[in-house]
Amino acid sequence: MNKQLKKTISLAAMALGAASMVIALILDFMRSDVSYRGGLLIVGAVLLIAGVYLLPTRKHRSIINVLFLFPLIFAFAVTVLIPFACGIFYSLTDWNGIKFNNFVGLGNYITMFKSKDYVYSFVVTFIFTVINMLSVNLVAFGLALLCTSKVKGRNLYRAAYFLPNLIGGIVLGYVWQFIFNKVFTSVIAGSVSMLTDPNLAIAAILIVSTWQYAGYIMMIYVTGLQSVPKDVLEASNVDGANQIMTLLKIKVPMIANTFTVCIFLTLVNSFKQFDLNLAITNGAPSRILGGKPVQSTEFLALNIYNTAIGKNQYALGQTKAVVFFIILAVVSLTQVTISKKKEVEM
Repeated sequence: MNKQLKKTISLAAMALGAASMVIALILDFMRSDVSYRGGLLIVGAVLLIAGVYLLPTRKHRSIINVLFLFPLIFAFAVTVLIPFACGIFYSLTDWNGIKFNNFVGLGNYITMFKSKDYVYSFVVTFIFTVINMLSVNLVAFGLALLCTSKVKGRNLYRAAYFLPNLIGGIVLGYVWQFIFNKVFTSVIAGSVSMLTDPNLAIAAILIVSTWQYAGYIMMIYVTGLQSVPKDVLEASNVDGANQIMTLLKIKVPMIANTFTVCIFLTLVNSFKQFDLNLAITNGAPSRILGGKPVQSTEFLALNIYNTAIGKNQYALGQTKAVVFFIILAVVSLTQVTISKKKEVEM
């Protein structure tokens, strides 16, 4: 087979494959009852891969490498990129979870920002994120220092502190709900549950979140602290540096990248907190804001869930989800950029 014929066959296969996949996606988007949509998608993918593989080019090796990555890239596109693009589209319509009848433009976004419960959820989520990020990292770093010291039983401590992270958030939330409502009120006579007070309820979620997640972050800090060269620590000891000076001047600067990772993980985890929020309070108790009752502990993720699933306002819920993603992406990238600059300064 000459090079020109091979190139023609390759381009034809790629064109047919791409067309077949586009038709399959269009049929699926239009909710068509055609039964061969899946077959078209598979055949199109196979033709596209075969066409790319047969394409005569000097960069054939690079093409083969990309083809090996194709299953992962395809899965990521199908499960993340395409749904996200569809979500942006649906946020501009009156989508009811099955179909849409009209385009509403930015109407859902205007309605969202006019909603007092959404604005309140955003503010309370931001406050929770800042406090929880600080508390988890402080507790985790303190535990990491303990578990890397010469204290006896430090391996047992590592396992014990990490254990809460293995328990599912929903189960853990209901267990702690029982503790707050029954155990603490029985032990402290005359007291009321923290979950009945709007301010204390948020503090209760902070306690449980820190208790659950600090052990996981601790293990990352332990790894970072163990990576500090022993000869550097010995040299600081010879120079007369005490433990506090060694910690602040040597250990902390040398594990700056560990702080970047841990702060990023706690930031993202805190901002998208859902399972504990749902299980412990489910947004309760209520408080009055501007003459209207709002859920005092309803974080953004739970607010989106209640809007879409609880109130059947799928288009508005999808709109909130799009804004939620954008905010989380901007905050996370900003944090990583600032932390990386701090690493260089250290």
